[in-house]
Formats: sequence, C-alpha cells, structure tokens
Amino acid sequence: MQAELTQIFVLLGVVFALLVWGRIRYDLVAFGALILAATLGLVATQDVFSGFGHPAVAIIALVLIVSRGLSSSGAVELIASKLIDPQRPLPLHIAVVAALAAGLSAIINNVAALALLMPLDIEAARKAKRAAGQTLMPLSFATILGGMITLIGTPPNIVISEYRQGVLGEPFGMFDFAPVGLAVAVAGIAFVSLVGWRLLPSRSSLLDTEEEVSKGRYVAELRIGEQTVQEGMVVGDLYPKANDADVHILGLIRHGKRVRGLAHREEVLPGDFLVVEGDPKSIESFMGQAGLDFAGAEKHEGGVVAPGLTLSEAIVPVGARIEGRTSRSLNLLQRHSVTLLGVARGGKSFQTRVRLLPIRGGDVLLLLGTPDRVAAAIDWLGVLSLEGRQTEVVQRSKAGLSIGVFMLAVALAVFGLLPLSVALGGAVIAYVVLGLVSAREVYASVEWKVIVLLASLIPLAEAFEHFGGADLIAKQIVSLSEGYPAWVSLVALMVVTMTLSDFLNNVATTLIAAPISMSIAAATGTNPDTYLMTVAVAASCAFLTPIGHKNNTLILGPGGYRFGDYWRIGLPLEVIVICVAVPTILFVWPL
Repeated sequence: MQAELTQIFVLLGVVFALLVWGRIRYDLVAFGALILAATLGLVATQDVFSGFGHPAVAIIALVLIVSRGLSSSGAVELIASKLIDPQRPLPLHIAVVAALAAGLSAIINNVAALALLMPLDIEAARKAKRAAGQTLMPLSFATILGGMITLIGTPPNIVISEYRQGVLGEPFGMFDFAPVGLAVAVAGIAFVSLVGWRLLPSRSSLLDTEEEVSKGRYVAELRIGEQTVQEGMVVGDLYPKANDADVHILGLIRHGKRVRGLAHREEVLPGDFLVVEGDPKSIESFMGQAGLDFAGAEKHEGGVVAPGLTLSEAIVPVGARIEGRTSRSLNLLQRHSVTLLGVARGGKSFQTRVRLLPIRGGDVLLLLGTPDRVAAAIDWLGVLSLEGRQTEVVQRSKAGLSIGVFMLAVALAVFGLLPLSVALGGAVIAYVVLGLVSAREVYASVEWKVIVLLASLIPLAEAFEHFGGADLIAKQIVSLSEGYPAWVSLVALMVVTMTLSDFLNNVATTLIAAPISMSIAAATGTNPDTYLMTVAVAASCAFLTPIGHKNNTLILGPGGYRFGDYWRIGLPLEVIVICVAVPTILFVWPL
C-alpha cells in the first residue's frame, strides 16, 4: 500500500496547488482528480460517484434552497430594517449588524446571510458618509462565526456530522455545536466591534460610493391599490416610508394625467399612480413596504406577490426595436407579460408617463416579470441586459409563513421525528407549494459547483483514509506533542486545519482533516468528539485570505480591500478563536 499512499499524497498535493492557483474552477479540479484516482485504482469503480448520494451533499443543497425561500419572503429584510440604524456610533453599529449576521447565519447558509445583509450595510455606510470597508469585513467574519453555532449554519458542520455517523454510528445533533460556536461567535463579535474595525484602512471601495448611488436611478410608476389606502391618506403620508427606502416621490397620476406639483397634500385614491425615483432595490422595497402594485399586475397572476418576479435592467442600443417607440405601442405587457416599470435617462427627468414615453438610445429600462419572460422580452425588444443587475421582488406578506415552515422542519429534526434531510426536503416542498420558491428557483438556488466539489472529494477523502494518509499525519502530530499536555495536540490540529482552510474550500479542508482527527483520537485513546469538534471550528475559520471563504471574496471589491488587509484583522481573530475554542471544547467535550 506504500505505492498507493504515495500516489494519493501526490494527487492531493496537485489538487491543493491547483485550488490555491485558482485558474481552474475548483469543481473541475476535484472532479478531474476523482476520475484520475479511479483510473489509477485508488478509488473503486463502484465508489466513483458514491459522493453524489452522500447525505451531506443532499443537506447542503436543501439548506441553500430553504435559504432562498426565507429571503424571498422578506423575513430577513423585515428584521434588518428594524435593527440597522446608520446614525449609531460605528462600534455599536458593527456590534448590532455583526450579531444580526451571526444569528442569521446560524439558521441559513452563511453566504446567503452575507448576500442579504451586505447591501443594507453598504447603504448604511453611504448614509453615514463613511467607507463601507470599515464594516464589510467585520460583517463577513461575523457571518462565518455565526455559521458555527448550528448543524446547518455552515457546510463543515454538516460534513463533520455525517462523518461522525459513518465512523461512530450517530451524527451530531442540530445544537451540539452551539456551546462552542456561541462562545467563539461572542468573542469574535466583541473583537471586530471594539478593536478589529480600527485595524482596517478607511479606503474607498473600488466602486465610488457616490457614483454607485447616482447611476441606475429610475423614474417609475407604482399603482395604489385598495390595501394601500387608509381614510384621509395623502401623498405626504407616504414620505416616511419613501425616505426609509431612499425613494423620492415625484408626483401623482390620476385618470391618466399628472397632478400639478408634487401633490404633497393630495388625497390618494385606489387606481392612482405614484411617480417615484430611485434605484431598483429601493423601488422594490418601497413598493413592498407601502403595499403598492404596478401597472399590469393582473398579468402576473398575483400582482406584486406573484412568485418568481424580478426587476431586470437593460440598456437600449441605437437601432433597437423599442427605440423611438413606447411600451404601450409595442404591447409589451400583452405580448410578454412584462411591465416597463421605470426608465433611467442619464439623470435627466421627464414628465411623460413611463408607458407613453418614447424610448431613446442610451436609456436604461427597468423591466418587471418572471426571469424567463423578461429574457424573451429583452431579446424581442433588441435591448442589452445588464449583467448582475437583477433585483428579486420580495413576497413580504409570507414572511411569517416561511419562518413557521422552517421552524417546524428544525423542530422535527431536533426531536428525532424525521432525519434532517427529510425535514428540510419537506420544507422545500412547502415553499414550492406556497409560491416562495418556483420550480426553476429550486435548481437555481443550489450552488452546483460546491455540490460537485463535495461529491468528488468524498471518495478521495475515503481513499486518503483507507491507504493510511490520515494515520501518517496523525502520528506526526502525536509525536510532536508527546510529553506535552493533551490540549497541545488539539491546538496543533486546529492550527493545521485553519491554515488549510485559509487556502482551500472549507468543505475540502473538513474532508481531509476529519480522518486525521479520528486517527489522533485512536492513537491517544481519547474522546474522538473532542477532535471532530476541533476540526468543525477550525475548518470554518478562514480569515487570512480573500480566497479561503466565499464571503471574503464577496466583500473584496465593494470594501475596496487588498489581499493583505485580511491579515490585519484575521490573524488576531484566529488567535482569539484558538484561545476561546480549545478550553470550551475541552469543557464541553472532555478528552
């Protein structure tokens, strides 16, 4: 077996080098390595695709879909809007947002948590006139820390739990990670709130903040429905909600004509239209908070709460079909069930109604509809879609329902009435039935690159363990820590795992480190759970580089960070994690 052990070390070394290099997609690297391992006989033919049927793969996919359903319901936005206040002192703002991020990451995927909160934090920075880079890294690190608290908060916990079931016969429970995860999260949040942000440069982001705000502001028309109007309500009564959403109310349309001026004291009636100006997310937020709808809502089978609606931005090139014509003359709504909600014209205002406005080359259109219908309309109109400029329409009326379904699934799993995978599968079906996630979004919500990575690495990790790779590394750690207190081997395992996680995907790190932890426990005759929990914590702690965790990559551009900025706050944070996690693990999971 010496030849096979050498081959598996060389193969994993090449995989590690390619993943750090980053020029080839990590899923392709892992899948290529799996096929090569099968060709060399390191992985049995019947086991090549066994990883795709592994419970951890299914659970991670289901968690991503459930996260999409929770965000589509507006549950997160509702909580965040109550807690985020740009007027707070910066340390207090970071503490509140970081605590919110950690709590959110404990119940949904931590990448999804950052994606939901990052725009809100950037907007708070803009209103407070400070660099977003002062808060985005603390926010990212808080989402990573919060994911350690529960089984479903981060993929390493899921992988470790399923690995434990394979070797010890029983997985970790939903809240078995909570004592250590909470202790680490509290210490980490205290550090980033009080000290960590001071170590970061107050550098402007790669996208100038003011430029980012000024571009993409649309003039749009929102219809006032029966549910919006309260007795005696005037346009001015909607100003507070408009201000909260960063939307300007420009006027009122009644019976197809614009009321003179801003119509501040004009009473609103069902069927009126508000003329507003703002960016797509602000318009969508105001529309939901004020209970407004849009022209042609009946075409979308449920209006603004119809499932799967998005706001998409597209620029009009010279010669496009719509150039010189109006949305109404082209029967856009009737032909494609797509509404022209707003138009941006280089910062210039116009008085003509949106659907009656002759479109010019260079205009940017804000189109509302389901993604497939919008894509067809964009192609038909001859306009060009702006990549990455889609805003999901949130179904805020279903926030309570989505939370209830999720909590029921968690309760069924916690009390052992259903396996976690089955409970989450039931939640996904409920979200589809309730219209929180469309059939298309079920598949779009899953990050298939991560699924392929995990499914490819599971057989490789099993081969690594089978041929003695884990035992060899474990013996080295035990040998180096011989004669020292037992906790020294824990620290050594944590440092090795953290270092790997800073350069490798945390799932890959977990799959490599988990067998090593079991070998150390076997060699020392100690509690294997102590070492498994150490790997779970350490594999999530990727704070030194922008490539160790996807959240760190997401903030790189918006925060204006450089590679070396992560060390400033990440290195002391990793030291704090070791100092807090090791004693807590030894207390909760004694050797």
